[in-house]
Amino acid sequence: MLSPIAGVILAGGRASRMGGADKGMLTIGHSTLLERVIGRLKPQVTALALNANGDPSRFSPFALDIVADPLPEQVGPLGGILAAMRWAAAHKIHFRRVVTVAADTPFFPEDLVRSFLETAGDNEERIVLAGSGGRPHPTFGLWPTGLADDLAAHISSGQQRRVTAYAIEKHGAAIADFAFSAGFDPFFNINTPEDLAAARGAAETGPLKGEQAGKQE
Repeated sequence: MLSPIAGVILAGGRASRMGGADKGMLTIGHSTLLERVIGRLKPQVTALALNANGDPSRFSPFALDIVADPLPEQVGPLGGILAAMRWAAAHKIHFRRVVTVAADTPFFPEDLVRSFLETAGDNEERIVLAGSGGRPHPTFGLWPTGLADDLAAHISSGQQRRVTAYAIEKHGAAIADFAFSAGFDPFFNINTPEDLAAARGAAETGPLKGEQAGKQE
């Protein structure tokens, strides 16, 4: 690595299609989604935190720093990304970059951070987003922490609050493209009970059993 990288798991969404409960607490096999996401991201970063709103004590078994969205209103994933930037910059290591991942995406690549760094190259100021199947996955990104004030101003100005509007349209983010594994998107995320059933099937008997999704060449 060119410099130490922090990681933050974004779990601040409302999960309205799953009854409003914390999606990270849902289980696949003997593990919660959050345990699976931690297990994939923790070996790839120097320090790890969880972005979540509400009572932080419900996540105490995971022994992670819990960082809430820093704004009084919910603004979607950009609020979590801003929280991630500020936490990473204020960390004792004073990270210059932070990687974000979604808490409801249990099969993301185990070489995610390496691929982000390869895509960024020597430019530590470049935003990199994950992509697969011809589309970006904006909650999976590599973010310079020095952009925190810029992102806060973007949000407060009332400009479009889509992550792609900020990262791609405003800052020209690069895309790190990842291959499907036997037809399965590694960024498959769980929004509905049907998605959860599909994820359980993929973990037990499907294309991801014993496999690792790799970066496209």
